[in-house]
Amino acid sequence: MLRIARMTSPSPCTGLQRVARLEDLPERDKDHDCGGFGPHRICVKVDAVAELPTRFGRFQIVAFWNNRDGKDHVALVHGDAMGASDLPTRLHSECLTGDALGSLRCDCRDQLEVALRRLSSMRRGLLLYLRQEGRGIGLRNKIRAYALQDRGLDTVEANRALGFRDDERDYEVAAHMLASLNVASIQLMTNNPDKIAQLKRYGVNVTKRIPHVIPPNEFDRRYLLTKALRSGHQLEIDGKPIFSEQDDPVVVEEAVTAT
Repeated sequence: MLRIARMTSPSPCTGLQRVARLEDLPERDKDHDCGGFGPHRICVKVDAVAELPTRFGRFQIVAFWNNRDGKDHVALVHGDAMGASDLPTRLHSECLTGDALGSLRCDCRDQLEVALRRLSSMRRGLLLYLRQEGRGIGLRNKIRAYALQDRGLDTVEANRALGFRDDERDYEVAAHMLASLNVASIQLMTNNPDKIAQLKRYGVNVTKRIPHVIPPNEFDRRYLLTKALRSGHQLEIDGKPIFSEQDDPVVVEEAVTAT
């Protein structure tokens, strides 16, 4: 089992008062203004909280304002997550084509649905839905990258051909969202070691990685292989770990069949 060092950078936002309920957060945050997380000095505020019953379970949804991109990032909270330690947590980056339209070119929708089902089956859990479409390059550029992939490039090559890095996402907003919820430490549901490294860099205490592997289909197999071989994701394809040095038990989740 992967052991994750507890050493983190100090949080730049230490003055957030603890409150009894999620519903108290908008009032607490109305005048919040901190030095910000990361090189972009991201500061966020909780703007609204509401009940959100879903087909996967009951959640509360928390809407955040931030001082960088004007995008509406949200948290889905199950159970009593405020101030929790070792909180099972998933960071999910927006994917319109997968999450909403059911695209089979990626595993995003299955990852989202499986995460929500798993979290709702636990005593408490948290999903941060981050508006970082197309690994941070935006929807139009993602479609441009798809067109290049249709001509033979892989995901990484297509991003680079468009002038982007392999992955343009960052997790400064996510780090502050966790601080706003007074979360002490998390168990992160991910296959991506870079996600863990970035969160730790921004002061988040990640105590454990929970593998989150979805079986490939005929359309996303190459995409998943590229994520494993070129981006370092810890995945299993056809029952075999991609990296022989991987020492985490790989947990393969069943994909959710659309109805």
